[in-house]
Amino acid sequence: MNMDLKDKQKTPLHKTFSFAICGIIHGFKAEKNFKIHAAAAIMAISISFLLRISLMEWLFVILSIFGVVSLELVNSAIERVVDLAAPGYHPLAKQAKDLAAGAVLVYSIMSVIIACVIFIPKFAHLIINFI
Repeated sequence: MNMDLKDKQKTPLHKTFSFAICGIIHGFKAEKNFKIHAAAAIMAISISFLLRISLMEWLFVILSIFGVVSLELVNSAIERVVDLAAPGYHPLAKQAKDLAAGAVLVYSIMSVIIACVIFIPKFAHLIINFI
């Protein structure tokens, strides 16, 4: 599948979107962590609706979800390229994979912190009003 620049320029826009959607579907089907992030996203969205968060809070939730999912896809792509370039063990290949996974972890931790900042006070308010 060797494409030069002219071939890429001839690719219809709808096809490029199709390729991207295939990548997302493959990520969901093949990557365990992608499924975990998708489940966490569904949970965060559900809680956000239940707690009726503000527009600004929604923006942070959306940025967190899409950031983690995007990084997970990039991490998976890096893993594939590294496996292709270095089929056997190589310390630099391990470092590349570890760095990409670390990026997902850092963003995921930030997303959990954002969730705590948004949701804990709202849950506390519910509990106090319930008691």
